[in-house]
Amino acid sequence: MTKTELNKYKEFLEAKQAELAKVLRNRDGITIEKSPDALDEVQNAAERELAIRNLDRESNLFRNVRAALHRMNEGSFGVCLHCEEDISPKRLNAVPWAPFCIQCQEIADKHQEEGNEAMDDFLVNAA
Repeated sequence: MTKTELNKYKEFLEAKQAELAKVLRNRDGITIEKSPDALDEVQNAAERELAIRNLDRESNLFRNVRAALHRMNEGSFGVCLHCEEDISPKRLNAVPWAPFCIQCQEIADKHQEEGNEAMDDFLVNAA
């Protein structure tokens, strides 16, 4: 990977990290509000659940972006954490924080869908 390409990814990842940090600071949607009306209370609970799920998703993405920046500093950015093959430029353009090549990601997704305990071993061995 050329230095220009690496700088392009780094700029993108740093911008994404700053954007996510801003989003994660706003936690107003998860406050618990009491209401005398039971329907309002149900609606508030549903909105809070949605806000919590969004916050969780954004937190996971934030961790992935930070990990990609860390790999960049270590010099291992763009290399699959599992098989140690280069991650294709097409994949990195689509998902710059990707820790795995497409084949290893498919295996990881399959294990995650199955709720397989072996997924923990897969990720531990990847690191």
